[in-house]
Amino acid sequence: MYIAIIGLMIGVFVGLYIPVTYPTSYSLYISVGILAALDSVFGGLRAYVQEKFHTLIFVSGFFGNAILAGMLAYIGDRLGVPLYYAAIFTFGGRLFQNFAILRRCFIEKMRQK
Repeated sequence: MYIAIIGLMIGVFVGLYIPVTYPTSYSLYISVGILAALDSVFGGLRAYVQEKFHTLIFVSGFFGNAILAGMLAYIGDRLGVPLYYAAIFTFGGRLFQNFAILRRCFIEKMRQK
């Protein structure tokens, strides 16, 4: 848990104080990758709350989902077909589903106290 907090603090520091720029043509790929990564983060939080968290599953899902979403966007871009919509609907839907489950878990824990 402490490693995750340290990693988060390092990430925020790097994001705030080190200027990183990228071409606007990459914005579609980056946004889909971020959505996939957020889905993995919320899935990891849900697994942690439900006491089913496994680091290897989280890390492989985090990077695997982000890479897969970016590849879908790239292939769709090359074919002229908006395949990134599949990633948006899938990861967006799972993101909200994981958030809803997290919310229910927290409410149940608060009721038990």
